[in-house]
Amino acid sequence: MPWKESSVLEERLRFVARRLDGESMSDLCREFGISRKTGYKIFKSYD
Repeated sequence: MPWKESSVLEERLRFVARRLDGESMSDLCREFGISRKTGYKIFKSYD
């Protein structure tokens, strides 16, 4: 099975969608490999 390629924008949209579904910011940031500060910045930019 080939690797799935995704853009930064797609990853950010996945992050925001999962946050809107109620997942915790800490868990999402850990999974995506970003700091909580960056996570809140990404989330705020799409709010």
